[in-house]
Amino acid sequence: MSNISFSAAVETPSGKDESYENFPVGSWLISGRLRPHITTFYGFARTIDDIADSSAIEAHEKIDRLSGFENAILGKDKTSLKFSKAHLMRQSLEETGVTNQHCIDLISAFKQDATKLRYDDWDELIDYCQLSAAPVGRYLLDLHGETIENYDASDALCNALQVLNHLQDCKEDYLTLNRVYLPLDWMRDNGLEIESLNAPYCVPELKSVIFRMLDSTADLLGRADKLPRRLSNKRLAMETGAILNIAITLERKLRKRDPLAESVNLAKSQYVLGCLIGAFKSLLVA
Repeated sequence: MSNISFSAAVETPSGKDESYENFPVGSWLISGRLRPHITTFYGFARTIDDIADSSAIEAHEKIDRLSGFENAILGKDKTSLKFSKAHLMRQSLEETGVTNQHCIDLISAFKQDATKLRYDDWDELIDYCQLSAAPVGRYLLDLHGETIENYDASDALCNALQVLNHLQDCKEDYLTLNRVYLPLDWMRDNGLEIESLNAPYCVPELKSVIFRMLDSTADLLGRADKLPRRLSNKRLAMETGAILNIAITLERKLRKRDPLAESVNLAKSQYVLGCLIGAFKSLLVA
């Protein structure tokens, strides 16, 4: 049996790649020397995320598969072909000296996704984002040799991106996975039942919840605003500036559009222009 066949026994490819993402993933702005490591990290993260998001796998099986990836990252399993992306990731971490904690945190988040379908309040949601999103930024900072003092602003940016993605996919997450990331206490405050996510459009009460989440997300983006000018690596600063500007643009667009009625994404022209503006703004403030 080929390596691909072994991997297929545990992986559940979604068909998503860099082009699916709202935000640049190891773009041309990043040093060519580091880009292969980021590609490896992305491939690992995409694989374990796809397992967590599969509607065809039972929760216990998801956790078993994710535990296999965890053992491979930790070096407890160095030979199983079905965890090849984790082996590549472990080798990359050994080459770069980056801690494996960021990968372990991602696995913990996706294990949580397998069983936890509701979030009681905003703080609980952000605790989840600290595992599911913040490790990505921390990995990039460590890979570029940046100081851990930048973790807080990076966490804010990554967590904001995660919440924006939750809002974009709120209807699909509910219908396909029965997973709801909107804080339940804010839903109750507006007299809403979970079933309101299966409507053809947002009722005013649901819009109120979404706006409240966007207000909190804007606060996170405000905390993240200082990050590009604090980074010593100018390429990473430009990449971060591009991501920050795209996030701000999407946050504003979600205020004007209805994620239940339509897919709320940036047009390619908006995306490219937003990246360019954000990248060059980072140079102006450097």
